[in-house]
Amino acid sequence: MNAAVDTEVCIVGAGFGGLGIAITLKRARFDDFVVLERGNAVGGTWRDNVYPGCACDIPTTLYSYSFEPNPHWTRLYPRREELWDYLADCARRYGLEPHLRFGRALDDAVWDDTTATWHVRTADGATLRCRVLILATGALNRPKRPPIPGRDTFAGTAFHSSEWDASVDLRGKQVAVIGTGASAVQIVPEIAAEVARLTIFQRTPPWIFPRFDRPIGARERALRRFIPGYARLTRALLYWSLEVRAYGFTVKPDLLQRREALALRYLSRKVADPALRRALTPHYRMGCKRVLLSDDYYDAVQRPNVTLTTEATAIEPDGVRTADGTLHPADVIVYATGFEATKQLSGVRITGRDGMALADAWRDGMAAYLGTSVAGFPNLFMIVGPNTGLGHNSMVVMMEAQYAYVVDALRRMRRTKVRALDVRPDVQRTFNDELQRKMRGTVWASGCSSWYQDERGKNTTLWPGFTFAFRRLTRRFRPDRYHAV
Repeated sequence: MNAAVDTEVCIVGAGFGGLGIAITLKRARFDDFVVLERGNAVGGTWRDNVYPGCACDIPTTLYSYSFEPNPHWTRLYPRREELWDYLADCARRYGLEPHLRFGRALDDAVWDDTTATWHVRTADGATLRCRVLILATGALNRPKRPPIPGRDTFAGTAFHSSEWDASVDLRGKQVAVIGTGASAVQIVPEIAAEVARLTIFQRTPPWIFPRFDRPIGARERALRRFIPGYARLTRALLYWSLEVRAYGFTVKPDLLQRREALALRYLSRKVADPALRRALTPHYRMGCKRVLLSDDYYDAVQRPNVTLTTEATAIEPDGVRTADGTLHPADVIVYATGFEATKQLSGVRITGRDGMALADAWRDGMAAYLGTSVAGFPNLFMIVGPNTGLGHNSMVVMMEAQYAYVVDALRRMRRTKVRALDVRPDVQRTFNDELQRKMRGTVWASGCSSWYQDERGKNTTLWPGFTFAFRRLTRRFRPDRYHAV
């Protein structure tokens, strides 16, 4: 039975992942699709994260679509404003406006086996039916708020870094930043000079390398604009310079000792005070947690109005208390505590065959085949699904591999008149068993805990290998790995 549908393909999310798959569909002559976006504009994380200093830690050359190089970048590492503009420009350039549906947060999606369609409902009550559902909501969109006792008693202003309150004037205020991860090392240097007092609450010191950010001059922009081969060459060179790091992360973590020595030399050169230097020195293998880049974080923590202290143990109306009993006064608390990366789609109800909820299918941890298909959920594809994250290279490389794989699957469905494809459970199980076996030899299994791991300690976030290996696995769709429904 071929039931009528409102659209052939429904894409959820208009960030890097959603816009990229939408553009890839357009280029492959699949025009019957809509993009549901909960916000009021495209951009995803680069629209939402407006905290001071927000920027990418992958150079612009590689943190952009390979099919849409941008010769106008102004810095080696782009600020969020430029990335947001780039994504909006891509949406315009490829004519995505008619496909975009803003203010449509996904509420639930139910598979109908009889009609081989997905019934999708958004939070505003709108519904639609589609044959294919592509989830491109990303992994870093659910703020993680630490369970610190007394958090609700704070009398001042508090917000998460991803929900930055621009109406709050920090000048002359006593500010507490809880966390020392990727957002904190960008925020702290931006606000340290304007606040009266800044207290940084650190649980675990991060490994930090210099960013070596710089402006991109007119000559280099001209080369990128008028010599296409130059842009392709610089992208390839950058890709391979980052890709070689995967060997230390995934094959032989002991090789990271040399990189650790370089990072410690950088720390020693930047921080003269021995006590502060000891507090900033990591005691775990580099890469086990996210490696950070900053040219000015160490300078900021040495300012006379900045204090680096230990983990917060309680929050009180007037400030934040640490284990030694000290109360650190605060007018504003910034939670720079990251995201619930291992709880993708936990706020959305996805129901597959036989009434199986995705939350139940993932009761023992997120799992998918190639981070893209989930057994029991026909015609459901994910962009940046489980175990597709990276600790060494650009996520755009992984996303583009998934775009090609999904479009190849849709071409096969169109060519063979198959109504639906459902990855075989044994294929998914074998793939993930092997993936977790490889994970045991990586740096991420070297003993520290991180946001890469779920509550059971299982790494359901990162890809335990080289990106070119993932690209090889996704180069073509394998129909023998799927049931035709």
